This record gives sequence, structure tokens and C-alpha cells, in this order.
Amino acid sequence: MNARPARHWDLFCTVIDNYGDIGITWRLARQLAGEHGLSVRLWVDDLLSFHALRPEIDPERTTQSLERVEIRRWGTPFPDLAPADVVIEALACQLPENYVAAMARRDPRPVWINLEYLSAEDWVTGCHGLPSPHPRLPLTKWFFFPGYAAGTGGVLRESWLMERCQAFQASAEAQAQFWVGLGLPDRAQDELRISLFGYENRAVDRLLSAWADRSSRIRCLLPAGRLLADVARHFHRATLSPGDTPQQGQLSVHVLPMLSQDAYDRLLWACDCNFVRGEDSFVRAQWAGRPLVWQAYRQEEAAHWPKIEAYLNRYCEGWPADAAADLRALWSAWNAEAVEDIDWPAFWRHRPVLERNARQWVARLDGLGDLTGNLVQFCAEKL
Repeated sequence: MNARPARHWDLFCTVIDNYGDIGITWRLARQLAGEHGLSVRLWVDDLLSFHALRPEIDPERTTQSLERVEIRRWGTPFPDLAPADVVIEALACQLPENYVAAMARRDPRPVWINLEYLSAEDWVTGCHGLPSPHPRLPLTKWFFFPGYAAGTGGVLRESWLMERCQAFQASAEAQAQFWVGLGLPDRAQDELRISLFGYENRAVDRLLSAWADRSSRIRCLLPAGRLLADVARHFHRATLSPGDTPQQGQLSVHVLPMLSQDAYDRLLWACDCNFVRGEDSFVRAQWAGRPLVWQAYRQEEAAHWPKIEAYLNRYCEGWPADAAADLRALWSAWNAEAVEDIDWPAFWRHRPVLERNARQWVARLDGLGDLTGNLVQFCAEKL
């Protein structure tokens, strides 16, 4: 017999890196409500960042609803209220002290989950699902780790995602309408389209120059963000704004406004290669089944490098040695901002291998089950 699901969930999100934290937490919240029929209350401390991803969000309101999720501003002081059946502490945030005290008084006590960041490192499997008793209160926090191996929480994926992605990628008409909506012309013959979303990066000069020197055209789709200033300097401009289209040689850059989550998904599906950053855009690029280059969030004491290496060890498993080496070289140079080591031609000459592996990787991820479903089952078993 399956365990009984918890009906009421509270999710807490502190916005640290503009969009990634709220992007991940919102995807989880709407999937819990929409696909599992749960009552979900999402507490967010920065509604402006949330508004950038979902324009329907009013940053001035303390309470609102979107896609069956109740959205609450997480302010100080935090109100005294009854905790939910399940409490999610997302991505290293800290719950309000009075809320934790109320959790300890509740009978039965909530299932308290620390939803961690995604990692491919081997130690994740051993830590997933471990309990952490509170030092003073009669509460236990459970660690839930997303991951790429059996025995982890898996990766976020809505039930409809793969079907919509495949239908979009199979429809020239749907893609043409999408490009028109972004103000782009039809594709030229042999033209590449590459999305470029990242943190500040000195190596972007070398990358853009390599694209400009190609024998065929590249259109670079650049969503507004932290990389914009570096690209502007490359074109000897003070600033770049949405709608600008600087050009150099065979390269045309199209600066896009901040896209909603669903529109950004379609951008990833439509492009031939995607440069992404952090966690949320990285995961969505993997589900897109296209070649990708990841810029990890830089951590103190270079803690992000083992994460990059661990992912590549899984992602490149079974590849031809030269293709794996050239992919690793580009990822390493991009993350290290090693200008002289950026070698786009060496990377892209393996395009058939890159595309084939990207599709195969989607199938591997799908075999892990989706994170939300795994989380619902995990919590039901703890009640």
C-alpha cells in the first residue's frame, strides 16, 4: 500500500542569485499543486526577482495566487501561524525561529525537508535521505538531494515537459512563430543559433570573436543579465539593451529582454547550442536535449570545480576520447575565464557526437524519475 501524501506544504525561498533559487522553488511549487493536487504556500523574500520570471507576480502584494499556489511575502517579523504538514527549506535558507518553534508544538509534527542543491558528486547518494535531529527541539530535518544517480532525488521535470519539447522541436511552424515573437528573422541556410546566458566572464571576448570568424552565420541570443556588460565592451559600447543587435563578421547578437520561464524553455529548445549558468537554466538545458556549455556558480575555495568534474564524468561516459577532451577543455576554459584556451572550433567539430549524447542524456535523466514525485513519496513515507 502506498503511503498517504501530505496535503499541506510550506515552501521557503531566500533569493540569493537573482533567479536560480526562486526559479527552482517555483517550479517545484507549481508542480506540487498542479500535478499532485496539494495545497502549497510559497514564502519568498524577493518578489521583484520572482516578477522577472513570472510577470503576473505583483511585487507590492503580500499575498497572491498563481497556478493554484498561494504566494506570500516572507518578511520580518514573520507572522505566527500553523505550520503545514510538510515544510521545505529550499537551497540553504533558514526558517524563521517562531515558525520552527510552532513546528515543534504541532501534533503531529511536520516533515521538515532541507532541499539541497543539485550535484553529480558520488557522496550525494550516501547523504540523500539522512536525518538531522534538532539540537534542542523535538524535530528532525531530512536531507533531500537532487542528483544524477539512483538513490538520489533525481532532477526536476514536469510531466508534460518532454512531450512539449519534442513537439516544439519537430514543428518548423512553432519554431518560426517563436522567432517572430522575439523579433528575429527566419533562419538563413547553415545558420547556427546559440543562446548565451551566464555570469560575468572575461572569456566572452574570445568566444564572440571565434563566432565572428566562422564561414557561416551565427545568431547569438543574449537574454538580459549579468553577462550583458562584458558583451557590450566587446562591441565597444557603453551599454546594451533589449532590442539591440550588434554585429561583427558572421556574428549577429540579439539582446533579449528577461524571458519568462516558459519562454526561456522554448529558447533552449529552439537553439542549436546553449550556454547556461547556475542550476535552474542548467537543468532546463539538459532537458532540451541540445549541446550545452555550463558555467557553474563560483564558490569559495574553488568548491565548484569538483561539481563540474563530477558532472562531466557522468555526462561524457562512453564518448569518443577526442570529443570528451574537447568538451572538457571548453567547459574548463569558460569556467576559469581562461581567454587563451577558448577553442570553439575544436568543440563544435564534434557536433554530431554532442547532439547524439544530449538526446541520450535526456533518456538517462528520465529513468531517475522526477524530483517532485520522488519528494512527495519520500514525505508520505515519513508521516
